[in-house]
Amino acid sequence: MSTASSSNSSAGAEEAPRKPGSSNEESSHLLEAAENGAKYGSRQADQENLLGNMVHASTENKSRKLPQYVAALAAAGGAFAAGTVLGWTSPAQPEIVVNGEGYDFPVSATQFSWVGSSMNLGAAFVCIPIGFLISMIGRKLTMLLLVLPFLVGWAMLIWAPSVGFLYASRFILGLAGGAFCVTAPMYTGEIAQKDIRGTLGSFFQLMITIGILFVYAVGAGVNVFWLSVICGIIPIVFGVIFFFMPESPTYLVAKGRSESAVKSIQWLRGKEYDYAPELEELHETDREIRENKVNVLAALNRPVTRKALAISLGLMFFQQLCGINAVIFYSSKIFLDANTGIGSEWATIMIGIMQVVATFVSTLVVDKLGRRILLLASGSVMALSTTAIGVYFFLQDQDASKVETLGWLPVASLCIFILMFSIGYGPVPWLMMGELFATDIKGFAGSIAGTTNWLLAFVVTKTFDDLNSVLGNGGTFWLFAGLTVIGVFFVFFAVPETKGKSLNEIQQELAGNRTTIATTQAMNGAEK
Repeated sequence: MSTASSSNSSAGAEEAPRKPGSSNEESSHLLEAAENGAKYGSRQADQENLLGNMVHASTENKSRKLPQYVAALAAAGGAFAAGTVLGWTSPAQPEIVVNGEGYDFPVSATQFSWVGSSMNLGAAFVCIPIGFLISMIGRKLTMLLLVLPFLVGWAMLIWAPSVGFLYASRFILGLAGGAFCVTAPMYTGEIAQKDIRGTLGSFFQLMITIGILFVYAVGAGVNVFWLSVICGIIPIVFGVIFFFMPESPTYLVAKGRSESAVKSIQWLRGKEYDYAPELEELHETDREIRENKVNVLAALNRPVTRKALAISLGLMFFQQLCGINAVIFYSSKIFLDANTGIGSEWATIMIGIMQVVATFVSTLVVDKLGRRILLLASGSVMALSTTAIGVYFFLQDQDASKVETLGWLPVASLCIFILMFSIGYGPVPWLMMGELFATDIKGFAGSIAGTTNWLLAFVVTKTFDDLNSVLGNGGTFWLFAGLTVIGVFFVFFAVPETKGKSLNEIQQELAGNRTTIATTQAMNGAEK
């Protein structure tokens, strides 16, 4: 099979060298997928998802996985930087609001709540524009350029002359952090082979939790000024490391840069890897894409895209409405009421450690147990935990003496909740955002999902006190528990399992073509 013919479909495309040993069975997969494309709404959607599928090469190839881990971890360095932005308010609030230190001007509790939530607004604002930028200039360059708003945001935060500068700095930091929430999962999903895509995709949430824990730990020992300075250095370190990583082969082929795509594939899979079948498939798919282009609205209107978007938005909704922000908000009070002797600073550090450990466990099991089982187990246990915390606060509001001997209940429930959230509802929605959409709409649809997530985070954060006033502390946690139960049913009936499936197979399952999936998997098995 020749890659030159499909390369010629792009004007000025680089001609890729052809490596011997290609398997003719690869073209049969492509033809079969093309025939089945009409069954789920769009032949282009089928072809375009094959462009994102990096793993149809024969299993006799000697593919290395370590470089893929390195590239995914490097990309997740941006998530680490975003995690420091998310965690900064926790150690900063006591010094700035309570002690009146850190700046030459006073900051009230209400003003600081806007300082914290401005980050959510910035992240929500950037998600859709970043989807278009990713498609224009690439995943790698986009992430490298995001170092600039990180640096500007931290500089403004460090030397802010007024509260208004604090608002603006946090908004800009939100722009950078929110952009990474769209770009990094997409990049990782496109460079990873399907048998490790779940693990590599979980690195994003893992590095966010590590970034949060880092800020908690450093903030316990330094003042706000030096904490902000240290956080401002992290994006620079990320930029230096990620500069040496390859661009996504999917993007390079789409731009007609065949030689660069070959170098990227060999960097990720190793020099001994037979790249020809994979590259041929990418070129053939790219030709189909160019012949069957559709606009964004048409792509969004495909039944399979609407279903994928509904699933992704649903996961984002239940991630934010499960009560994670409320549990973290009340963590210091819970530890204090339980007479554990643990101060607020150490309580937040303990929570950060639990998040990191549980998210790391998730990266180890997500490709073995699957996405659905983690979501179902996570949601079920979280609902029980928030119910128990609600009971504790309800009894405390009725008569504080009733809970004097129940201090262990909210502490145990909080720890279990944090662990289960970090295993399932924390990382999996972001991971699946990079798996559910066709390549031609992935950037825009993923941006919609990211925007929804950050807007929900903003709404929950700003309305939490109002909910407590209306429903009481106990009633608020019971509300979160009820929503989480609904989320469990949503996952059970609506969310497909994506473990071990190519991006094209996921699209076929969303369209209800299970027979085609079984046939494809059988053919892949026959190659082994």
